[in-house]
Amino acid sequence: MKFLRRLFLAILFVYLLPALASAGWWYVKERPGNWREADWTSAHILPEPQDDEDAAIYIFSATTGGMKGAVASHSWIVTKGQGDTTYNRYDKVGWGSPIRRNGYPADARWYSNTPYLVTSVKGDEASRLIPKVEQAIQSYPYSTPGGYRIWPGPNSNTFVAHVLRSVPELGAVLPPDAVGRDYLPEGKLFSIDADGMDMHATLYGLLGVSAGLRSGFEVHFMGLVAGFDVMHPAIKIPALGRFGV
Repeated sequence: MKFLRRLFLAILFVYLLPALASAGWWYVKERPGNWREADWTSAHILPEPQDDEDAAIYIFSATTGGMKGAVASHSWIVTKGQGDTTYNRYDKVGWGSPIRRNGYPADARWYSNTPYLVTSVKGDEASRLIPKVEQAIQSYPYSTPGGYRIWPGPNSNTFVAHVLRSVPELGAVLPPDAVGRDYLPEGKLFSIDADGMDMHATLYGLLGVSAGLRSGFEVHFMGLVAGFDVMHPAIKIPALGRFGV
């Protein structure tokens, strides 16, 4: 009984209180009432593609809309080949094409929220990795109509996390508020990244752990993530994000 009480208090303080605090702040914050009122235009983070000869890969994340924005974000992938004059953006969404290509500007705001650049790779390394990224996109198992579920996944973050695990050279982990990132494709309960540097164990994205040089140590509960990063010192607070280097 004492163990259950301590477990409940741990869940309350580590996961629920930050989520409730974020929800309260989000409720009073000025934001679009619906998707029609939202700003979906470029945030002008990236250079114009014709002005940058280098190949590039970018991973973006931005707070999503509605009350979901209190605890969740949306992520996507952008690529550009050497000498190309256009970007290619890939999103997994719950409407339209299952994996949407160039549905929005590469660095567009998401529900009026300015995107955050999770990671970028440029030059020769990007040229080498773009075929791997494209292969991972093609191999995503939930790319057919209906292959989307907001919670616990598979959703937009499940898609991008799949690519990051498949191409570990990108060297990135989605932020803690990327709900759905820990849902392993095809119902897997355990996964090791392609380079063996991160491991993931999960009960369908509802409860699990991740550990390794990229993830640090994380405990997932109902899509919320708490943990710490050793290689790039930081703590990860559910719903609030990553604080540190």
